[in-house]
Amino acid sequence: QARLVESGGGSVQVGQSLRLSCTGEKFIGWTDYMGWFHQAPGNERQGVAVFYGYSTVYNDSVRGRFTLSQDRAKNTVYLQMNNLKLEDTGTYFCAAGYKGGPTDVLSAKNYNFWGQGTTVNVSS
Repeated sequence: QARLVESGGGSVQVGQSLRLSCTGEKFIGWTDYMGWFHQAPGNERQGVAVFYGYSTVYNDSVRGRFTLSQDRAKNTVYLQMNNLKLEDTGTYFCAAGYKGGPTDVLSAKNYNFWGQGTTVNVSS
């Protein structure tokens, strides 16, 4: 059964960095249309960064701090998170199977497949 597996979460202090990984097991060609989403406690899941074909789209809240990259040989997508802030705390999910158009790529409702999430805790 195909699945997405996230890793790399942890506890850090404000200003530090983490790199999250998402590996697609038994997924083929998924990395060009995938996304990372952030869910803070009590909040809805929000798009952070996505690959949409040749484009990379970032939420305004992370632009300049987070970088999305991929290693096709490893079937893995990475989210490098620098200069972390308290509000970055939460669970990060990767998603694949985008079914929407080009203007709604940061919307969680448009993705069919989800990983189990990895938790990031940023403290002062």
